[in-house]
Amino acid sequence: MGKKKNSLLYQLLVIIAIVIVVNIIAVDYFARLDLTDDNRYTLSDATIDIVQSLEEPVTVTAYFTEDLPPRLRQSGRNFKDLLIEYASYSEGMINYEFIDPADDDEIKQQAAKAGVQPVIVNVREEDQVKQQRAFLGAVIRKGEQKEVLPVITEAESMEYSLSSGIKKLSVKERPLVGFVTGHGEPPLQQMQQTVQALSVLYDVEPVNLEASGELTKYKTLALIAPSDTIPPAHLQKLDDYLASGGNLYVALNRVRGDFSQARGLPVNTGLADWLSGKGVAVGTDFVVDNRSNTVGVTQERGGFNMTTQIKFPYLPVITNFQEHPVTQGLEQVSLRFASSLEYRGDTAVIFTPLAKSSAKSGRKQAPLMFQVQKEWTAADFPDSGIPVAAALKGPIAGSNASKMVVVTDGDFAVGGQGRNARQLNEDNVSLLVNGVDWLSDDTGLIGLRTKGVSSRPIDELEDSTKALLRYGNFLVPILLIIIYGLIRYQYQRSLRVKRMEEGYV
Repeated sequence: MGKKKNSLLYQLLVIIAIVIVVNIIAVDYFARLDLTDDNRYTLSDATIDIVQSLEEPVTVTAYFTEDLPPRLRQSGRNFKDLLIEYASYSEGMINYEFIDPADDDEIKQQAAKAGVQPVIVNVREEDQVKQQRAFLGAVIRKGEQKEVLPVITEAESMEYSLSSGIKKLSVKERPLVGFVTGHGEPPLQQMQQTVQALSVLYDVEPVNLEASGELTKYKTLALIAPSDTIPPAHLQKLDDYLASGGNLYVALNRVRGDFSQARGLPVNTGLADWLSGKGVAVGTDFVVDNRSNTVGVTQERGGFNMTTQIKFPYLPVITNFQEHPVTQGLEQVSLRFASSLEYRGDTAVIFTPLAKSSAKSGRKQAPLMFQVQKEWTAADFPDSGIPVAAALKGPIAGSNASKMVVVTDGDFAVGGQGRNARQLNEDNVSLLVNGVDWLSDDTGLIGLRTKGVSSRPIDELEDSTKALLRYGNFLVPILLIIIYGLIRYQYQRSLRVKRMEEGYV
């Protein structure tokens, strides 16, 4: 009995010693096991490159209120863990401090002056919900420069926000991106989400091809949703720009939908013909997809007007992406009246379809009449994987290599302004911003912008997959319990038989 007691004590002392040693090592070394399928909690190569290339020290001051609900308190812990990793990789170039303003009015004023304002959060106490002011932001400083992260809550976006803030301070010359105007294109005010995302690393400005001089100062030009005819002289300027090695992002509407008359009409600005001369054929058709968004239909029922959401295949939801820097991390892009796309040009140009329709899709030639309440059948979706976006790389115009991205929906990244403004799907914004990054020689932040899972709706799964998940969630735990019971029963039975043997002690 004494030997057993000494053995247990010895084992306990060994375990305590191991825990102490591990904690001592953990003070200087940080490690984390990341089991997420998108490596959400692992620093990307882009971040490591950014922090290891710093030439001047950077200080991050985080203002986080500690007395918060568990979810928000966890955000503070996640951000602190992230800063520890940044500091470790930066070899002393990144310093950080965590401050809880609590009831210190002087620190609160300091945070507000730096640009971090308190936000209102709901706190549940004793079955009651009350509102509380909380600080959930940080300030990044390098010399006299600073970047403010006013609110930090989502773990998926923390690394992008922090890395892009540091990158923004360390970039000495920001590349210039021009958005072509003068042909009915939406103004930059109608693309605020896109402009805001681009402004992290680029200077963005409108470009009028009629008045502009040298276009080579622009790292990338973007031609988004022109609605008026583009003069041949302007198209020639784009040719010259590509021939000089410039890069172009084109998002065009080859068709448009008129809901007031329930009609689908072709659009001709001359841009499709210009693209055709480069081997890029955009059809005057509507891509319809069984995986689509809905439209509201007002119906009278019992003397009341009721709005019902009906699936409208002319508004495809794209989830089929080619592996490419432009589509990295994208899961779901919503399009409005997209057209088919194919390449018929020179093999010297590398053509990559970026986004395609689902396995149940089709084409409807314009012009046509919309039948909003039409009963769609399998016969309406005879096609699979129709390209709606593509990337080109090579001698597109002239002998110099250039790059171009083409999307057959001009409005996918246009959110509108004023009362007509709408919040865009983040993946829609990323499709345009990622494209500009790739065209502009890839800043390395593409993977961070789209890091984390944005949407995996179960209602879009196949019926067989839904059934497997449903019954699997119900039966697997029961099966595991039965297996455990059988193993335990067999063990106990073997133990009883062993005890009945002669000489058992």
